[in-house]
Amino acid sequence: MTLSIIVPVYNMASDDKLSFCMDSLVNQTLEDMEIIAVNDCSTDDSLAILKDYEIRFPDRVRVYSTPENLHQGGAKNLGMEKASGEWIGFMDADDWMVPDGYKRMLKLAMDTGADMVGCDYCMVGEHTFVPTEGAHNNHPDQTGVLDDGKYRSLILDAGSLVVKLYRREIVIDCPSRFPEKIFYEDNALANTWMLRARHFEYVDEPLYFYYQHDSSTVHIINPDRLKDRMEAGRIMIDEAGKHGYLDRYHDELEYSFARLFYLNTLMSYMIGVRPRRAGWVRRLGDEMRETFPDFESNKYFVEKVHPEERKWTRMQQKSTVGFMCAYILKSIYRGMRKR
Repeated sequence: MTLSIIVPVYNMASDDKLSFCMDSLVNQTLEDMEIIAVNDCSTDDSLAILKDYEIRFPDRVRVYSTPENLHQGGAKNLGMEKASGEWIGFMDADDWMVPDGYKRMLKLAMDTGADMVGCDYCMVGEHTFVPTEGAHNNHPDQTGVLDDGKYRSLILDAGSLVVKLYRREIVIDCPSRFPEKIFYEDNALANTWMLRARHFEYVDEPLYFYYQHDSSTVHIINPDRLKDRMEAGRIMIDEAGKHGYLDRYHDELEYSFARLFYLNTLMSYMIGVRPRRAGWVRRLGDEMRETFPDFESNKYFVEKVHPEERKWTRMQQKSTVGFMCAYILKSIYRGMRKR
């Protein structure tokens, strides 16, 4: 049972990030495994590092390069073209996996007949195999042969794509590919792949280490990154329409879109972008309402969104200027109290 792990790489040479990631992969106890590293036009020594691993581990490592900087989505697409494994997985180039992680995940798949398998992860700020408190990526109620209720649960809480392995036919035979030249590409495609699976299992342990550092995507807030998040939300809904599951899972997708496209973007913009522009916020709110006019009445939105966030949403939908003035004043007040 062969496994292809695809690693998109862009400027990860510093602080041994890429080397630690690659070491964790070449030292996996799973024997029948290929590592497909895709250099996305790095400007540092990443390609040289990858070529060194390819020379030292010719039976395990294959290195490719994109013709231009396509971001992770484009690098992953190229990796998928080259993958030969019966199972497909992905790893970020600054993360790592415990030595027997992939072996354990595939054994669980073989024992249960699953065609999608995952694990938990932990977030760390240093290169270590000592886990912190793990983050539950999924939960037991989502596992087993997938039915309508489990699909709905997975749309609401799919967990991270990098801690899942998929049978080849789920991803390679799917006509959809990652969007290129944007971040948040996983959000755009995860539902389409997940709904092609028939049986999901996962290891309830943090086998995957998610490295937190200043250049991590989640730590960078600027209008371009926020626009990428919005575009990922649009593609997520386009995918649902194209593959025929938008109406069936309307409520779950409406909530997912409201969270990804609108609410997370709105809060990130107000917290991290300077100067704040009312026109930008107004257009965000208008598109949310145009896409899903009744999103504030969505049962999941009412149940899962914090009351204060719902209050800000109501305020922004009523008046962008009023919302921004109130938010800024409250931020100033909170800052003064902390002093």
